This record gives sequence, structure tokens and C-alpha cells, in this order.
Amino acid sequence: MTSRVNIAQPDITLALDFDGIIRGATLSGTMPDDLGLNAWVGRRWVETVEEVAGEKIERMLEDARQSGVSAFRQITQRFPGGRELPIEYTAVRLGGRAGLIAIGKNLQAVAELQSRLIAAQQAREQDYWKLREIETRSRLLFDASTEAVFVMHSETGKVIEANPAAIRLLGVAPGWDLVQEIAPRDRASFAAMLGRAREQGRAPGIVVHLGQHDAPWTARASLMTSEPGPVFLVQLTPVADLQSRAADRLRVAAAALPPPIDALVEQLPDAFVVLDSRGIVRRVNRAFLDLVQAPTEAAVIGDRIGRWLSRPGADGAILLEMVHRHRVARLFPTTVVGELGMETEVEISAAVTGEGEGRLIGLLLRDVSRRLPLPAQSEDALLAAALQSLASQVGRTPLTTLVRDTTTVLERHCIQAALELAGGKRTHAAELLGLSRQSLYAKLDRYGIEQDEPADPPRPDARPTPRRREGPHADAGEATG
Repeated sequence: MTSRVNIAQPDITLALDFDGIIRGATLSGTMPDDLGLNAWVGRRWVETVEEVAGEKIERMLEDARQSGVSAFRQITQRFPGGRELPIEYTAVRLGGRAGLIAIGKNLQAVAELQSRLIAAQQAREQDYWKLREIETRSRLLFDASTEAVFVMHSETGKVIEANPAAIRLLGVAPGWDLVQEIAPRDRASFAAMLGRAREQGRAPGIVVHLGQHDAPWTARASLMTSEPGPVFLVQLTPVADLQSRAADRLRVAAAALPPPIDALVEQLPDAFVVLDSRGIVRRVNRAFLDLVQAPTEAAVIGDRIGRWLSRPGADGAILLEMVHRHRVARLFPTTVVGELGMETEVEISAAVTGEGEGRLIGLLLRDVSRRLPLPAQSEDALLAAALQSLASQVGRTPLTTLVRDTTTVLERHCIQAALELAGGKRTHAAELLGLSRQSLYAKLDRYGIEQDEPADPPRPDARPTPRRREGPHADAGEATG
């Protein structure tokens, strides 16, 4: 009869006779409840497993009959409920003719761990080969580069590794002290570049002079993680090569514009720039060079436009995003910072042509820092502003108050307009307004309008006004006259 016991070990126990027929079966509390072992009673043990596992069971039974105990063997046990579990069994002979007992342990958790371990090993192996592939590509690029590239220790400044171009052009070898080969006047700039690369991961190029001939080279540095510590990847390019490449780019960019248009762009008073789809400068005019304080086109061709904007990482990206999305940009405000530190407020208008990688962007940068101040507002503009201010009070001020204030504004405006038409003559202005002179004076006083009235020119037939005599007999003389 089948029963269930709550023990930790073993997970499954089978009571067998000498022929391997199951007479009873028990499970531990860790096994599932839906295995249905009652159907096993009276059946041969080998019938509860696959044919391959049956040979293992026959071998365990034979070993138990002869020696009393069999070795541990793992089989896939098929339960009456339809489930299959990996079980590790051993068979033990009981005393006399009491039969045999098979003790099994559930290896499902172990199998899951094994499968997870295999999956982890496979993923690790795939990552390893990916890293090897990346390392191989990097090594090929490192060796095939025509520029002098070498790895330098971040603390000591010693060369750790150099590519063939560096060995050929500079004679670099492991242990070479690069700083000692740089001209003394450039060492501070080179150290500052390395410091910036250490803080930001990379640094823009600078010009240094190397060797006995004091030849100019452009040096760039990037920080790379490595064991046991970070290292610098330094690239050195002769300045002559850069100038040759810039000249080639200039020729390509110039070929894209017809000669008449090219000359017209060069004569524009506003700065004009042609960019590619990545925001890299491909063509500039003279006004742009003056704006960024650059001596020649070769000094700017190949750099990103964001280099000269007040926020290099923000303004350039925002402008390019706007142009790529809308294909046009109007009056984009920013500040251009020249090579010598001069800052200029500009407004940028842009348009795009072409698609994909062949897309070109034209920028027009207008200097707005020298704009003349706007002229004073006219009376009509002031009147419109005053009426707009009153209109904004609707809903917050009673209607009678708004009507009174509006009447006051209009009346003041009409009086000032009449005085301008009358040339400042109050009598004439009063006639234009249909008011008496006294009423006009009262309104001028009320609104605080001060305007001197011009004197009337003397008439030809007018008599000269007698001068008032001074002295004690002045009144008597006037009275007598």
C-alpha cells in the first residue's frame, strides 16, 4: 500500500521484491503531490522508465542481489501523473527474503542549476569571442593607421606600445619618454591637454614641436581604461599632412558650388557656412573667418560648428536637430566665441538640401551686437499700447472706470495731435478741437501737457511800444502823455 511520509531524505522510496516488482512507494514532503504512485503497485520497476533507463535499473537490482547494495545511478523517472523527473537511485537488499528497497533523490534542482551553468558558460564564451573580435579589429586599425599612434602610461608618461607608423616616423619604442621629446615651450600645453583628457575622457588637438628639427605635429589624446591603471591613447599627425587634407576638402567643397555662386558667397557681408549632415564645416566665406578670428580656411574646415558657439555641446546640437527636423531655422540666437576669445552675439538662419549622407546645410550668421537702438515710439504706438493695457483690465475693472480711462487716453492723444497740427499755437489748436481757449488751457493743466506757444511775428503797420521810463516822474509822464 502506498503512503506518504514527511521526511527530508530520501525523496522517494520503493519497496521491491527480488523480481523488481514494486510492492510499495513513499514520498518525502518536498516532492509534488500529483505524482500518483498508487498505480505503480504490482508493476515492474523497469516498466516505469524509458527503455534506456531500464538497463540501469536491471544492473542496480542485480548488484543489490549479489553484493547487498548497488552503485548510485541517475535515471529519468516517469510518474503515473505524466511528469518526468531526474532521480538518482541506489538499491539495497533487505535481510533474508524480505526483498529490496530502492532509495531515490530528486535532482531537478541540480539539473536546473546545471542548465543555468551551461547557459552562463555559453554566454560567457560568446562574450569572450566578441571581445576577441573587437580586440582584433582594434589591433588591425591600430597597426594600419597612417598616423603615429601609441599608448602612454597616464602617470609616468612612458610609451607602452606604438604602431608601425609611430615607429617609422618618430622612432618610438616601449619605454620612450614622449614629454622629453617635446619642445620646452609646448610641454605646459601638452600637460594641460592630458589633464583635460583625464577629466573628460578626450581632449581637442594642439600643436607641439618634436625632435631635433622642431617639426610641428598635431597631438590628440584620449583616456582608456586598462589594467592595472588607465592609459592615454595619443595620436600625432604632421601639420603638413593636415594642411594637405584640408586643402583637398576645400577643393571638394568648392567643386560643389558653381564659380559665380562661390564668388557671391565670398563677398557676403554676413558670415556663411556650409556643413555636412554631421555638422562638420565644409565651406566658409571671409566674413565667417573674421567672425571666429581664424586666419585661413584650413584652420576651420573639418571642425564642428559647435566649436565656436557659446555652449559647444548644446547650441550646435540644438541647431542641427532643428534643421534636420524642419529643414529650416530662423533667427536662432547664440554667441560666437572666436579663437582669440572675442564674443559676438549672432542670429543664425539655416536651410538644408539633399538627403541622407549627402545632405548639406547652409548657415547665415548675422552679427546683432552692433544693431542701432530702436527709435522712440510714436504717439500712435503709445496710444495703441495704452489701449491694449486698458483692454487687459476687462473683467477686473468696472466698465464705467474703463470707459472713463479710455476717454482720458483718447482726449489726451487728440489734444497732443491738435497741438502738433497747429504748430504749438493753442488758439488754433482750440479751434481745431472745437473748444474755447480757456477749456483747452484747463485740459492742458489737467493732463500736465507743457508746450510753449510760439510768438506771433510783428505786423508791418504796428506802432512800436513806448519804453517805460525809469525814475520818480515816470508815472506822471505816462499819465500826461
